[in-house]
Amino acid sequence: MSPALDVRPDGPHPEPLPFTASWIYELHFPCDPRSPGIARLTLRAVLTAYHLAELADRAELLTTELATNSVRHTKGPASVRLHWLHPVLRVSVWDMSPDLPSPAPPAPVSVHADGGRGMVILDTVADRWGGCAIGEGPYGPGGKTMWFELSLPTRPVRVTP
Repeated sequence: MSPALDVRPDGPHPEPLPFTASWIYELHFPCDPRSPGIARLTLRAVLTAYHLAELADRAELLTTELATNSVRHTKGPASVRLHWLHPVLRVSVWDMSPDLPSPAPPAPVSVHADGGRGMVILDTVADRWGGCAIGEGPYGPGGKTMWFELSLPTRPVRVTP
């Protein structure tokens, strides 16, 4: 391998994006109970590759909640979109249902309940979150997008004399 040309056996490769560069990844998945797990693993791989592993645990938890709701409560495909805009990661989950969760604080849920804690978890763990219904139009089926944002903690700048 020639370091000057960055030529590898399988051909030339571009330099990796700088840490502060914006990027987007999107994963589309069917209405299948395995889909949230696939979305979770994909998210972890992307965040690790971009040296954002410190956001991965929270992002996995919230992505799993939103993707699971999409699979449980809709009959069609869904997608997860990761958008890095330094220092904020925005994760959006789209599905075909236009029904948004209630903005009111959810009623208390029994510790033995199978569900009902997703919005509480979202509100507690995310730095910001929201959602919007998307009307059906000539370019797509409509549905809704739920999103959350996680900010990378600011690191102190080290000044050397």
